Amino acid sequence: MYSRKQYIDQLIAKKDNGQIKIITGLKRCGKSVLLLQLYRDWLLSQGISANQFISVSLDALPNVRYRNPIALDKHLRDLMKDEGKRYYVFLDEIQFVADMQNPFVDDPQARITFVDVVLGLMQMKNVDVYVTGSNSKMLSSDILTQFRGRGDEIRVYPLSYAEFYEGYEGDKRQAWQEYFTYGGMPRVWSLPTHEERSKYLKQLFEQTYLRDIEERHSIKNDKAVLSALLNILASGIGSLTNPHKLSKTFKSERNIAISPDTIERYLGYFHDSFLMERALRYDVKGKKYIATPAKFYYADLGLRNALLGFRQIEENHIMENILYNDLVRRGYDVDVGVVEYNTTDTRGVKVRKQLEVDFVVNQGGRRIYVQSALNVDDPKKKEQEIASLIRIPDSFEKIVVVKDYREPWRDERGILYIGIEQFLLSDDIMRL
Repeated sequence: MYSRKQYIDQLIAKKDNGQIKIITGLKRCGKSVLLLQLYRDWLLSQGISANQFISVSLDALPNVRYRNPIALDKHLRDLMKDEGKRYYVFLDEIQFVADMQNPFVDDPQARITFVDVVLGLMQMKNVDVYVTGSNSKMLSSDILTQFRGRGDEIRVYPLSYAEFYEGYEGDKRQAWQEYFTYGGMPRVWSLPTHEERSKYLKQLFEQTYLRDIEERHSIKNDKAVLSALLNILASGIGSLTNPHKLSKTFKSERNIAISPDTIERYLGYFHDSFLMERALRYDVKGKKYIATPAKFYYADLGLRNALLGFRQIEENHIMENILYNDLVRRGYDVDVGVVEYNTTDTRGVKVRKQLEVDFVVNQGGRRIYVQSALNVDDPKKKEQEIASLIRIPDSFEKIVVVKDYREPWRDERGILYIGIEQFLLSDDIMRL
């Protein structure tokens, strides 16, 4: 059992705030355990009585009758008749509640959904409501709009390296190797062998995530294209791309004609399902976004590696993906940086070049630049890695994260160097 302290602290801070607590995230990343076990245990420790909890797991067979929104509403209200008691309502996997026509209205467009149920509960002054969900009906881009400003979203991610490391029972020197191979889906660490872990992660992809996307968007003829697109993106994490480039890849490598618009739509599906994140490019000197190309990162590296049959375990690209995920988990806005500068080529002709900063990390008006590098032991390699950083005309913090263990140190330019494990295990490094 992992403590998930970051999310427990968020739930505690939002307790009894008059808002619906909406716990979203990639399916099987631990939302139900967070709410129904960890948070419930904390509430019990604070003196909340067991009879103040009302929990309904809507994916459980005994509760199928409550997938009818009217039946669910009646069930909950029947359990909350004591107006002098404070109730804590936990609705797990609420997307199982069906949409149905309002039986009291002739208009076939008049529908009743789980949103109506939850908003109705919010009218009761003695109720604090929490819901979890992970598929098409619980996407963050949809759900906050449906709850009309009455919802607080708590985004849950797969285990961070710090969470994984805390609970790792093997030789701690092997923890990083294990994590970047199998990722942070909690259940994978209850499986003892590579074969079992691989099978579990592949089944998640095929039977859960892809199926949800196909059902939500009524995709029947392009299933192979979806899988192929995920494979292409998995092979190219950390590489700049765009729908036009991906369309050409399909044509040249797979002899499949698929339009950039269709690819853009599918990329949106991956993002909305929490499976992938898109990092936009930001011109550091020009202080503007560059619309295309962009980078795509997997929400969990174990899923990515399993999709590729564990054949492409390039630690430099995986490091970059894990760093991106961890920065986003910490609550920062993260872009891919571009630094342009003028130079001359071998013929003495003036040219304008671009250098990349792996991550431009923002929070409010503050910023940190983060570069991911396997190592900087060779002086020439070090100068290549920091070439973009030294050309940034501001005084914000600059960090180079390397693979090898090393205590934090600064060079003569003030750039901080730190090992990947030390970075991931210390939130204090990135205090903005």
